[in-house]
Amino acid sequence: MEINGKAVIYSIILLIVLLLLSISLGMINLSSDKQSQSSGEESNENIPEKCQIPPGEDTDSWKEHLGHHAETKECLKYFD
Repeated sequence: MEINGKAVIYSIILLIVLLLLSISLGMINLSSDKQSQSSGEESNENIPEKCQIPPGEDTDSWKEHLGHHAETKECLKYFD
C-alpha cells in the first residue's frame, strides 16, 4: 500500500478541523481555572464581597491582611 501525499495532507487538515470543532463545542477545555482545582480552599461564591480574595492574592497573605483590620477580622471565619 502506497501512501499518497494528498491523503496525508487531507488527513492533517481533517484532524485540525476536528480539533478546532472540539475546542469550540467545549469538548476540550484549554483554560486553566484555578477555582476548579480541588485545593481545599474556599471559593469566593459564599464569601461576602469585602472578604473575598482579590485576584492574584494568595490565601495566606489575604488572611494576614484581614487580621490586621478590625472591620475585616470577622472574614477570617471563611478561611478556616
